[in-house]
Amino acid sequence: MTLSRRKVLAAVPWLAAIAATPALAEGDEAIHVVKDPGCPCCNGWIGHLRDSGFRVSFEERSIEELAAFKRERGIPENLASCHTATIGDYTVEGHVPAADIRRLLAERPVAVGLSVPGMPYGSPGMGPETEREAYDVILVGLDGSSSVFTSYPAA
Repeated sequence: MTLSRRKVLAAVPWLAAIAATPALAEGDEAIHVVKDPGCPCCNGWIGHLRDSGFRVSFEERSIEELAAFKRERGIPENLASCHTATIGDYTVEGHVPAADIRRLLAERPVAVGLSVPGMPYGSPGMGPETEREAYDVILVGLDGSSSVFTSYPAA
């Protein structure tokens, strides 16, 4: 079988699309962030997610509306932070590293999602990782229970 120049040129876009598919699939996760309008660290976390390949949308809500959204999404008050995100069926609360979100999506545990309670210094969006405080990423169960998903030691 001989290939004409026309057939080869017609195949180029298909080959390019096939070659690019794994790269597109890897960074194609859409995450939606709900945050307080006056919070600069939330913007830092959004930047971290974008730098890690996530497609990020966001909206700003009042503190009261944000607290209600956290409750609706199953985040216990003791695991709350400054912003709440959704990705698929999961909720991501606070400064959770992108690597842990990817792990959550890969492992697919039956859970509400992940939380980094409070605002630990050195977590994504909260200052340099080289000066990080120790903190845990918490897996939030459907019943409000919690367990450590990942531990980050102090730098």
